[in-house]
Formats: sequence, structure tokens, C-alpha cells
Amino acid sequence: MAFTVYTRRPAGISSRAALKTVGLVGRMNDWNEARRTRNALSKLSAHELNDIGLERGDIDRIAGGRF
Repeated sequence: MAFTVYTRRPAGISSRAALKTVGLVGRMNDWNEARRTRNALSKLSAHELNDIGLERGDIDRIAGGRF
């Protein structure tokens, strides 16, 4: 049995534009998640970070420090 999935997009939006939009939204979500992770880890004390096996210098690496 085969299934066909149909997706609708607003008139006038090409497939390429739709893919670029999806890619942009994905990158924005990645950036926001890294920001939230960085903020949460930054609020922890040195002792709390040590409890989870991290040091303050690890935060950017853990949070995807490229942003």
C-alpha cells in the first residue's frame, strides 16, 4: 500500500524559496536553542557546573559557540 503526501504552499512561492525559508527557520531555531542553553549554563555556579562535569570555559563549546 502506498501513501502520497501532499503539501500546500501559498501561491507564488517557489520550491527553492520554500526550502530557503525552511532552512532559515531551522537555523534560527538552532541559534535560539544554543542561546537558551548558554544562558541556563551561565546562571549555574562553578560548583553546580562541576557537579555536571563542566567548567565555565566549556559553556560556549557545549552551546555551539559559533554564534
